Amino acid sequence: MEHVVPRRPTGTLHAEVTPASAGWRHLGFELRTLADGAAFEHSSADHEVALILLAGDAELRLGGERHEVQGRRGVFEGLPHGLYAPPGCDYGLVARGPVEFALGSARADGTLPPRLITPDDVTVEIRGGHNATRQISHVIDPGQAERLLCVEVYTPSGNWSSYPPHKHDVYEAGVEAELDEVYHFRLDPADGWALQRLYNDDRSLDEVVVARDGDTVMVREGYHPVVVAPGYDAYYLNLLAGDHPTWDARDEPDLAWVRGSWEGREGRLRLPLRGSGRDG
Repeated sequence: MEHVVPRRPTGTLHAEVTPASAGWRHLGFELRTLADGAAFEHSSADHEVALILLAGDAELRLGGERHEVQGRRGVFEGLPHGLYAPPGCDYGLVARGPVEFALGSARADGTLPPRLITPDDVTVEIRGGHNATRQISHVIDPGQAERLLCVEVYTPSGNWSSYPPHKHDVYEAGVEAELDEVYHFRLDPADGWALQRLYNDDRSLDEVVVARDGDTVMVREGYHPVVVAPGYDAYYLNLLAGDHPTWDARDEPDLAWVRGSWEGREGRLRLPLRGSGRDG
């Protein structure tokens, strides 16, 4: 089964994942670009939608409101703007120069209001330790959408991420969530690569995929750690969706002990949190 959706080299729609194409229940994903002055307008219909501005300036439109935002030059240049559109809400943007953005979607009931997301709304944590240190930028946390979750993850050169390996493919309240998930990768410099292992307990799934700049990896089941080639920093946009969207996950039993092994070890984080705007 294919796991990687490579970035398409041309066109406004660069990558697309649907529940049908991925073989799961909830999550849709799109990567789009717009030229200066171009508009993208849509209605969420029976879905909730998260729009994440990856690069560029734009007028964000949400339920009749318009918000002029000065975005970042790229994903390694600060924290994102975005919006949350519940079902039945018009949303979109007008590009003020070249723009790149991602969309995550899932069917929902419409219990939450529309919301503009600014860099001030994004919380940042440093997770892990030693050579598994990474930065997590929380864009949509549990309770901020009905089924969607979203984070941006920065993993420095040579470091591991999503580690210890964990999974979220079975629902057990307070222990593990059942979530569809995509990893959309960027590398700095862009000719780099990362490796992502996808495997389950009985090893009926046990594969390693090479993730290059612009690739999108679908995590349908099992554990899914990432390691970045030395000399390159990695970014990935995680969009997840499920009936019980929480960060509960089950560590790979043979490697869960690693969580307690970092204390006192030399830190290896070399990717600083850069400013939330053009001046950072």
